[in-house]
Amino acid sequence: MNTVTALEVVLPGLVEPSGLVLRERELPAPGPGQLLVEVEATGVSFAEKSMRRGKYFGQPAFPFVPGYDLVGIVRDGDPELLGARVATITKTGGWASHALVAARDSVRVPDGILPADAETAVVNGLTAWQMLHRSARTTAGQTIVVHGANSGVGGILVQLARHAGIRVIGTASPRHHSALRAAGVEPLDYSDPELLARVLALSPGGVHAVFDNVGGESARTGRQMLARHGALVCYSIISEVSDVSGNRALFLRFLRALGRIAVWNAMPDGRRASFYDLWAGHRLRPSAFRRRLENDLGEVFALLADGTITANVAATFPLREAGAALTLAESRTVNGKVVLLP
Repeated sequence: MNTVTALEVVLPGLVEPSGLVLRERELPAPGPGQLLVEVEATGVSFAEKSMRRGKYFGQPAFPFVPGYDLVGIVRDGDPELLGARVATITKTGGWASHALVAARDSVRVPDGILPADAETAVVNGLTAWQMLHRSARTTAGQTIVVHGANSGVGGILVQLARHAGIRVIGTASPRHHSALRAAGVEPLDYSDPELLARVLALSPGGVHAVFDNVGGESARTGRQMLARHGALVCYSIISEVSDVSGNRALFLRFLRALGRIAVWNAMPDGRRASFYDLWAGHRLRPSAFRRRLENDLGEVFALLADGTITANVAATFPLREAGAALTLAESRTVNGKVVLLP
C-alpha cells in the first residue's frame, strides 16, 4: 500500500484545550504485528483530561498525540483483517485520521454497531466489565455503589450491573439524578457529607462492592460501606494527584495508594480491596492479556449489538475541533462520552 498522510492532534505541553496543535504526518507501512487503521471514531476520556495537565502516570514526554482508544477500518497489515472494523486500545495515538496500532490490542467490531457507539464501549466497556466480573466478582441479587455513575465508565458499569441483576446505588451531581433513576439507579449526591450513612440506610449491613475513582477519603469511606467479604475496587485516585504532576510524583502517590490497599487486605475483617489496571499483564502475560481482551470486549460488544446495553454518546466533534471537545468533556456537565469523528 502507498504511504498515508495522517492528520493528528498533538498535545504540545501543559496547555489549555485551545492549545492543541494539528499536524500532518506521513505514516510508514505497518511493521510486523501492526495494522494501519483509518480512524472512524476516537474518544475523550479521563486519561486525556489528566495528560493535558501532566497528571497521568506513565504518560509520554510532550509533545505527543493523545487518544486512549479508537475504532476504524484496517487498511494495511494482517491480510485477514483488511477492510474489517476493529476497536483498539492504544493509551496514546488515537486522535488521528489514521494510526498504526498493535494487532494484538485490536478486536473486531461486530456488524451493526456504529463507530461512535462502539468507541464508547472500548476502554470504558472493557474497564467496567472487568471490574464488575473479574475484580469484584459480583453476582445477581447483590448491591453495589458506583461513584461517578454518570461518567463514561460508570454509565456502562451501571448497565452491565443492572443486566446481571445487581442493585446499583450511584453517586453523581444532582443534575444527573433524573437520568440515573431512569437507568434503574438509586442516586445519591457525591458531595453529601452524610454519604456513608445514606448508603448504609439503603443497604443495612453494607454493600457487596464499591467502585471508586476518587481515592483518598472517598476510598476510605468506600471501604466502610462494604459488607463482610465485600470488595472495594479503585480505578483512579483523582483527589490524590490534584496537586502534583510528573511521573515521579505521580508514581509516589500511586505507591501510597497501593500501600494503603495492602494494609487493608491484611486486616482480618474479610473485606477485599484492589486497584484495577486495564494494562495488567500486557507485557508479562501477553497471551492471557489477549484472551481477556478478546473475551471481555467481545461480551460488551455482543450486549451492545443486541440492544441489551446502549451507547451513551454525549456529543460528537470533528477531529479538527478536538480543543472544543476537550473543553466540553472537562466541563463536568455531560452525561456519557465525548467522541471525535475524524
